Amino acid sequence: MSIYLDHAASTPLRPEAREAWLDAASVVGNASSIHADGQSARRVLEDARERLAAALQCDPIEIVITSGGTESVNLALKGLWRTRRAGTSEIVLPEGEHHASIDPIEWLATRDGAVIRSVPLSPTGGIREADFSAALPGAALATALIANNEVGTINPVADLALAAASAGVPLHLDAISAFGHVPVSFSALRGAARPGTGLLAVSVSAHKLGGPIGVGALVVARSARLDPLLHGGGQQRGLRSGTQDIAGAAAFAVAAELAVAELAAESVRVSALRDRLIAGIVATVPNAELLGDPVDRLPGNAHVLFPGASGESLLFLLDMAGVSVSTGSACQAGIPEPSHVVTAMGRSDREAREVLRFTLGTSTTDADIDAVLRVLPDAVARARAASGSRSDARS
Repeated sequence: MSIYLDHAASTPLRPEAREAWLDAASVVGNASSIHADGQSARRVLEDARERLAAALQCDPIEIVITSGGTESVNLALKGLWRTRRAGTSEIVLPEGEHHASIDPIEWLATRDGAVIRSVPLSPTGGIREADFSAALPGAALATALIANNEVGTINPVADLALAAASAGVPLHLDAISAFGHVPVSFSALRGAARPGTGLLAVSVSAHKLGGPIGVGALVVARSARLDPLLHGGGQQRGLRSGTQDIAGAAAFAVAAELAVAELAAESVRVSALRDRLIAGIVATVPNAELLGDPVDRLPGNAHVLFPGASGESLLFLLDMAGVSVSTGSACQAGIPEPSHVVTAMGRSDREAREVLRFTLGTSTTDADIDAVLRVLPDAVARARAASGSRSDARS
C-alpha cells in the first residue's frame, strides 16, 4: 500500500505538464539570442508567460520566472525593502508565516536594521484584518500568506490588500500554497491602489499544483520598484537576470491552466474527501482535534492535533504502513521542531509537536481515505503508548 497525503509539500507532476516540458526542451536556442533559433525559443517562453498571466489575472510583463517559491518570496521582500521610502524601517510580518518569509525578514533585521512588526494569529490560525491594519502605518512593507501552508486557514486577503493600499504600504502576498487551489486574481486584489502602494507582488510555485520542481514566478506590478537579487544580463525587466528556464516555464503554464480550469470542481471533490477524513479521524481517534478554521480553509488540508502522540512518531508509524503525511512545512530541512504556526495560535510547545498535516490533491481517492482511516487509530494508540499517554484522555 502506498498512500500519498502530502500534496502541500509537492504534488505529482501532471502528465500534460511533463509533455509540455519535453516539447519545450527540444527547442534549440537561448531566448535572449536574436537569431531564428533564439527567437523560436523566445516564442515558447513568451507563450508560457502569457498563459501564466492569464491564470493569475495579471499582465504578461508582470510575470517574472524564478527557480521556485523561495526565490520569488526573497526577491519580493528584499527587493521591496531596498527600494523602500526614506525613513521607513518597519516590516509587517504576521506570526505563522512560512519560513521563506520569516528567514529573509529576520536576515534583513540582523544585517540591515529592519524592525519587525509582528501581527498575532487568531486561535484558528488566521490573520485578523484589524490587527494587520493596526501594524501598517509608517511601515516600509508588509507580507502575508493567502492561506496558511500548515493549518490551511484562508486569510481575508482582499481586506489586507485594501488596508495596505489605504495605508500607502507596499504588500507582498505569498500564494504558494493557495494558487491552483483557491481563486487568486492579482488584478482584483491590487484594485485601484496608487502606484508603488498596496499589493505589488505575489509569489507562486509550480510544484504545488502539478508542475515541475525548481520553477516558480513572482507577479510584480508595473508600478513596483524592486532591486534584483541577481545581476548580469538584465532579463525580465532587469528584475531577474539569467537565461530563463523555457521548458520549466512551459510546464508550469500548462499545470497552472489545468489547475485553474479544474479549480471549482476539484475543490468540491477534494473538500468532500477531506471532510470524510476529518469525520473518520474524530470518530475513531479519541480526543483528536482539527486545527485551523473549520470553514475557511484550503480544500485539501486537514491539520489534526493528536494529544499524547508525538507527531514525529506518528509520521514514522504511518510511513511504515505506506502512508505519507507530514508534521508541517517540508521546507525545514527535515529537522523536527515544534510548529511555530501552532504555537502562534496559542497552543503549547507540546501540542505543537503532536500534530499531523494531511494534504489531499488530484490523485487522492476514496480508497486512499479508507486506507488511512484503517491504519491511523492503531498508529495513534502505539504513539501514545510509547509516550506513556492514555489513548482515551488528554495528557
